[in-house]
Amino acid sequence: MKLTKFVATLALTLGIAGAAAAQQMQAPPQGDQVDQLDQLLDLDENQQQEIRGLLDEAESQLAPKEQEAQALQARLGEYVGPDFDENAIRQDAARLGDLTGEITAETVLLQSRIEAVFTDEQRQRLDEAIAQQQQQMQDLQGQMQQQQGGEQPAQPVQ
Repeated sequence: MKLTKFVATLALTLGIAGAAAAQQMQAPPQGDQVDQLDQLLDLDENQQQEIRGLLDEAESQLAPKEQEAQALQARLGEYVGPDFDENAIRQDAARLGDLTGEITAETVLLQSRIEAVFTDEQRQRLDEAIAQQQQQMQDLQGQMQQQQGGEQPAQPVQ
């Protein structure tokens, strides 16, 4: 439940699809993120400025790590073949794992720093919005499962 709340909060506050592909994510421009938060939580000017600063700082720290992670992923793909170098693969994979961990940590820290800017009332509104979004996702999943159940072709009898 805590992980689900984190992912939903992250999606709401940062305007991203999820943290699972953190090294590949491209967040929308910060103005869009702050505007979305402002519409949802009615931020004051100081809160908006503080969040913009946090986003700028995070972007400057995350962008090089994301670029390095993408380069490592590409290089790992180039290693595939009969004349592979196991040591190079393991070294690059270990670095990619380290980078993914660093990106994840920075993302969680950013989320925490942003939430620290909110008032208790704003956090409550955010929690309510997250709960509503989770319910909508569950409803959508249920609808998709019903559609799949009704549209599956009959299995031939053997």
